[in-house]
Amino acid sequence: MNKKQKTYLIQIGLFIATLVGTTFAGAEWSISKFLTLGMTWDDFLFGFNFSIPFLLILTVHEFGHYFTARYHKIKVTFPYYIPMWLGFLGPFPTIGTMGAFIKIKENISSRIKYFDVGVSGPIAGFLVAIVFFIYGFTHLPETEYIYEIHPEYEVFGENFEEKMAGLDTVILKSDLNPDRMLYDQQPDTIRLNRGSISFGDNLLMNLGRTYLAPDDRYVPSSSELMHYPLLLASFLAFFFTALNLLPIGQLDGGHVVFGLFGPKHHAIISRVLFTAFLFYAGLGWVTTADLVDSSIEGLGSFLLSLAAYLFIVYWCAYSVFKEKRDRLLYATVMLTVQFFIASIFKIEGYTGWLLFSLLIGRFIGVDHPPVIDNKPLSAGRKVLGWIALIIFVLCFSPQPLVVNGL
Repeated sequence: MNKKQKTYLIQIGLFIATLVGTTFAGAEWSISKFLTLGMTWDDFLFGFNFSIPFLLILTVHEFGHYFTARYHKIKVTFPYYIPMWLGFLGPFPTIGTMGAFIKIKENISSRIKYFDVGVSGPIAGFLVAIVFFIYGFTHLPETEYIYEIHPEYEVFGENFEEKMAGLDTVILKSDLNPDRMLYDQQPDTIRLNRGSISFGDNLLMNLGRTYLAPDDRYVPSSSELMHYPLLLASFLAFFFTALNLLPIGQLDGGHVVFGLFGPKHHAIISRVLFTAFLFYAGLGWVTTADLVDSSIEGLGSFLLSLAAYLFIVYWCAYSVFKEKRDRLLYATVMLTVQFFIASIFKIEGYTGWLLFSLLIGRFIGVDHPPVIDNKPLSAGRKVLGWIALIIFVLCFSPQPLVVNGL
């Protein structure tokens, strides 16, 4: 067996592992059953309703890059899928994968080629995601579907979301006898088994709820979206499309900006948008770092939290500034302005973006590789580039995932 055949076997094995992992994840999200908590074979098979559309979108995205690279005679590999499923450890929800990537095995010398390879993947995957998104919203199941997963909701009847709002975690027990009812210590009460995770909105999801759903009664709330496999796959596809199309550095969106505006303007746009992105992410940290406890221990905890945040921002600025002094000043000014904005305007950010900010600033980088051929894009490519940026706006969720109660 030669090296190329071994590589193909590795890629096939990674794909199979990712398919299995995303199928397990689909069952966990959709039916709220984990492998360690009674998942059956039928439950696992139901998970294909999530894994097949999600992996199809991911695969089309990667092969969009692949075939465009081959068109330009750029040496490139088939996709490597990254399985990531931890359900065997217990009730630990994941999506079963960390995505996929292709390896470009030579330097790209042209601004046009960078643009073509960068823009092709997100647009190809987005078009497939839109098909599942439209079908998912136009074929919503009736409310009996959610009652099978959350039988305690049936007590409230229609508009159960509105009737449950603001209630305590227990309700009077009805004559229902569901298998997964969560009984409280008192024999006449049942705990509401509401989802602890909510998915944030983006413009596309709002459009789907408003214009595609045939009946408002069947539209899932943000905390019940996980039980609708096609909508969950579409939302996650939009989320990852937005991440890829962030107009920063060497992300797909960075290639688009590099193609549209050239190297000089890319450097400015990338740094400005990265700073704005990091600023918004850091606001989520700052708004939760209030000094409530005036004791010595409370003050120590507060200062430790600020020091940890400064350290994170310092490393996020690694590819923005070469000098350590400049990175430290950047982090200090960032923290000062964030405290001012948070105290005056009460704006809340999203801490979850800090990890991605660190990934960009420390590892991916905010700059774009130089090219030999800096020929500008044609008019058609420019239109495609602006379409890609509009797709980014439509797909981006300021708070894509919220853990309720935190």
